Amino acid sequence: MPIEKRWVVKPQGDRATVEALATQLGMSTVLTNLLVQRGIDTAEKAKKFFSPALRDLHDPFLMKDMDKAVERIEKAVKAGEKVMIYGDYDVDGTTAVALVYKFLSQIGHKNLSFYIPDRYVDGYGISIRSIDHAVRKGVTLVIALDCGIKAVEKVAYAKQKGVDFIICDHHLPADEIPEAVAVLDPKRTDCNYPFDELSGCGVGFKLVEAYARRNNISFSEIEHLLDLLVVSIASDIVPLVDENRILAHYGLRKLNAQPSKGLLSIIKICGLQGHNITIDDIVFKIGPRINAAGRMRMDEDDENAAPSGGHAAVSLLIEGNEQEAAKFGEVIDSFNQDRKSIDRNVTQEAHDYIESHPELKALKSTVIYNPKWMKGIVGIVASRLIETYYRPTVVLTKSNGFVTGSARSVAGFDLYQAVESCSDLLENFGGHMYAAGLTMREENVAEFTRRFNDYVERNIDPNILVPQVDIDSELLFSDITDEFYHQLNNFQPFGPGNSAPVFMTRGASNRGDAKLVGVECDHLRMDLIQRQKPHTSIPAIAFQQPTHYEWVRAGKPISVCYQIVENHYRGTVSKQLRVKDIKPER
Repeated sequence: MPIEKRWVVKPQGDRATVEALATQLGMSTVLTNLLVQRGIDTAEKAKKFFSPALRDLHDPFLMKDMDKAVERIEKAVKAGEKVMIYGDYDVDGTTAVALVYKFLSQIGHKNLSFYIPDRYVDGYGISIRSIDHAVRKGVTLVIALDCGIKAVEKVAYAKQKGVDFIICDHHLPADEIPEAVAVLDPKRTDCNYPFDELSGCGVGFKLVEAYARRNNISFSEIEHLLDLLVVSIASDIVPLVDENRILAHYGLRKLNAQPSKGLLSIIKICGLQGHNITIDDIVFKIGPRINAAGRMRMDEDDENAAPSGGHAAVSLLIEGNEQEAAKFGEVIDSFNQDRKSIDRNVTQEAHDYIESHPELKALKSTVIYNPKWMKGIVGIVASRLIETYYRPTVVLTKSNGFVTGSARSVAGFDLYQAVESCSDLLENFGGHMYAAGLTMREENVAEFTRRFNDYVERNIDPNILVPQVDIDSELLFSDITDEFYHQLNNFQPFGPGNSAPVFMTRGASNRGDAKLVGVECDHLRMDLIQRQKPHTSIPAIAFQQPTHYEWVRAGKPISVCYQIVENHYRGTVSKQLRVKDIKPER
């Protein structure tokens, strides 16, 4: 039984401001209200919002240590040093590695390699194993991307071995910064860079941009890398504001017009060729396929080759031959199919366990442990469990002699603080308000479970445990004209900080046959009309919402909240409502 959701209409923009701006822009008051809600209350601000410009990107040399990083790379290029590009195994890390690798190849540096840690052998971040690998290969400079900000001891070890590090990270640093040649991280307290919400790949791009500036390489010669960057921005769920909005805008343009061969192969596999690819397409289709590679356990055990699923992902992303890229794409897609099968089975096992233990169902949080589950999918499983039970969730498994896991939160609850309250039981942990990773000894699992659950019980507001749908404004179906939809599309790219608007319509009902579709018949497809405007009909899909099927099929009145999206079906493009929730009107 799905959880009942609370609908909350956001505060509306000042009426006089909305009406004046609507007149100036020639837009509907509904859409102008969306602007004002976003703090865009003048025509000048609106122009800047609707027309992101590359000239508004920040100077990369405003980032602390950027000059040192560029100088060290220049030295390596001039001397022909062996350089290794190192990155995390998720989408942000692999795209970052591919981006920097492609750029250094582009400027003619031949002595290049890359290393993606194996999730199961190396673990997260910079490992001793990877440094030893670099030493054996004669590497003298490592550029670490999307990791490394807390690798104080590892960087010191590398320095002893004659290996320099440049760190490009975007995670919160600890009190001590690694003694690398350069540490690029806009979240450093001593860094005055104007925007601190770049992705890891975004920091890598700023390094490339800085090198290009210093060496008289025009921006147009690095612009082709933005398709990789937008994949990282979307997949890492960083705010789509300021610099990220500009980079994502131009990245999507590149992704749609002329993607790199590697990304093209994924686009084809996803069935997105010829579509207008959006942030949602990256989040739900492109990103997970790249991510899946780093989640899967590899059978190879050749340290010299440094094999990992993430290694395959980078190989795909840097491949310049379309036929070879297609082969890599098939491998990556097979990883994704395997991943989906495994996380579906593990999620079901977790559901069954919780349902068979009423004492767990009664809690305000979930901590569940099974040593047999695959480490790479526990974060996904935690997110799936929240869809059903909607409460802070920790899913644990066993890897390399330790219990390791992922934690996920619900809106409004600081998960990181909850995990931090148990830090004395943990070997390692990291994350932020809504997601965290942790490692502990098996003998500490029971006490961690008790203390985590107790912390949540004492600190969570019960209202938080009711999922909330934030609604931008009320809308009539008759308002959804072609012009309205065109203007709404100008608000893209959508993401955190610029969410896709959610509208509400009352007095709707189904016309014709409503259908349950999908492999498990858990998606509700319908054609909706509004009582006030019966001539206005619009197709709608409610994913994983079969509950009200009989009510809807009978043509009884409902209120719906939804996003307006583009639907592609057999070569036809049409508007469709993506329904977030349904409430019967009784």
